[in-house]
Amino acid sequence: MTSQLTGLGEPRGPRFLPPAPPALAAVPPPPPGPAPLPPRGGERRRWPRYLGAGLLVVTVSAGTGALAGRAAAPEGGEVTFPRAAPAPGDQGGLVGVAERTRAGVVSITAPGGGRVAGGSGFVLDDRGHILTNDHIVSGADSVTVTGSDGRRVRAEIVGREPRADVAVLRIQPSPAVRPLPLGRSSNVRVGERVLAVGSPLGLAGTVTSGVVSAVEREVRLGGTEQTAVQTDASINPGNSGGPLVNARGEVIGVNTAIATDDGGGSIGIGFAIPVDRAADVAERLISGG
Repeated sequence: MTSQLTGLGEPRGPRFLPPAPPALAAVPPPPPGPAPLPPRGGERRRWPRYLGAGLLVVTVSAGTGALAGRAAAPEGGEVTFPRAAPAPGDQGGLVGVAERTRAGVVSITAPGGGRVAGGSGFVLDDRGHILTNDHIVSGADSVTVTGSDGRRVRAEIVGREPRADVAVLRIQPSPAVRPLPLGRSSNVRVGERVLAVGSPLGLAGTVTSGVVSAVEREVRLGGTEQTAVQTDASINPGNSGGPLVNARGEVIGVNTAIATDDGGGSIGIGFAIPVDRAADVAERLISGG
């Protein structure tokens, strides 16, 4: 088998339709048996109590379920299950990083030339500039951006740099989409935790985690040999243009390509354009240089 680098622009994959529920088997009636003996004098008839408990469980199964535990409790006691204490705020951990990063990531749809390319991007500034990959918008007749709030708007292509595989879009600024802070390529270290955020297979706002596997890895991006950040965070078609962020929520790369066996999906070898290079290209495109 041969390995190749594959662009991540066009979502593809299963339709993610849930399977039909299996048909319920008919329950056969119980075999006939002898009629119950009438209670002897002085004994209490206990079957109404059992029947009442059974009816309670069935009813609560379609409701809260809390009373079902009480109905099954030993006489004179109550069944309770241990529950974890509420987790403290995790604004300094990966949960908080993921939440903040998703607010600045968008999904991109770019039909043109008989195809509909799709990918991801992230907001650069409060003027509505968005960084993405050039291979997503190349040949597009129009570009549509969907923010984390579900708002769908048309985007203008500000500039493209095919050799770097970088493009800049612009949308009307919105408080719902916040700029992401950029890190520095010189600070990226092998082994540090990272998150990849984007829309793999069209699933917007997907977050995957991993580590930096290598820096300055020689790969072919945008038709030229370049160095890239390698990561084992799972990225797939549709992740293109999305950010690779560190544990502080700083963008350290732009997810762009994956190594695959025979054209399959992610095998844990992904590549991102280093943030310094991507930012330099974006600044030049925005300034018109």
